[in-house]
Amino acid sequence: MQEKRPFVVTIAGFDPSGGAGVLADIKTFEQHHVYGFAVNTGNTIQTENQFFEMHWTDQAFVLRSLDKLFENYAIKAVKIGIVPSLDYLKKIVFAIKKRSPTTKIVWDTVLKSTTKFRFITIENQVVLIEILKKIDLITPNYNEILQLSAAEKKPDLIAHELSKQCAVLLKGGHNPLAIGVDCLYTGKEIFMLTPNNTSVFEKHGSGCVLSSAITANLALGLDLKTACINAKKYIETYLQSNQTKLGYHHV
Repeated sequence: MQEKRPFVVTIAGFDPSGGAGVLADIKTFEQHHVYGFAVNTGNTIQTENQFFEMHWTDQAFVLRSLDKLFENYAIKAVKIGIVPSLDYLKKIVFAIKKRSPTTKIVWDTVLKSTTKFRFITIENQVVLIEILKKIDLITPNYNEILQLSAAEKKPDLIAHELSKQCAVLLKGGHNPLAIGVDCLYTGKEIFMLTPNNTSVFEKHGSGCVLSSAITANLALGLDLKTACINAKKYIETYLQSNQTKLGYHHV
């Protein structure tokens, strides 16, 4: 394949509504002029309003799929979405880094759906830290980051501690003190990413879109801070696109 665009992979679930998961990721990749591949971690039955059923993909099948992609293409960046367990995630992350140590990895820490279906429970902090050391960025919201810590602490303190392992983009959509203000913790610095103050509308899968936009920007060679700034602009345009929960993609 003679393609000048960088190659990226989304490893996530399939949402028939197209608002979340690999379909949303591929739409986002295309708008950013990167070539997107997809590996499906599970099939769901859902709409933008309701979650009905989940069937996970066999881990060995996922790993074989990844192996073939990395065997044939120079993958610049990977976005990981829903997974059923930390062990499942660890095998994916370690397989990627073994194949291609320079490939950027973004983990969208989707622990449960917006309709309250739980995908993964963080049951082992030791394994979590092992995984984070191999990852470039995680993108938790204020609810998710509380579940990434074994102790009850404030979200900003947890983000600061986790950033010693990998960068953390603490999304501000649920921030009670500053709605919409994201904070990027790099381990050395903290950057505040403020919204543009334009009216936005709730969207199904907005976290998927943001994380895949960051992944695309990293694949294009941008530094992490710039990638997050660009992705925030993209997600705000997406959130403004219409008043329904299914947004339109454009740059």
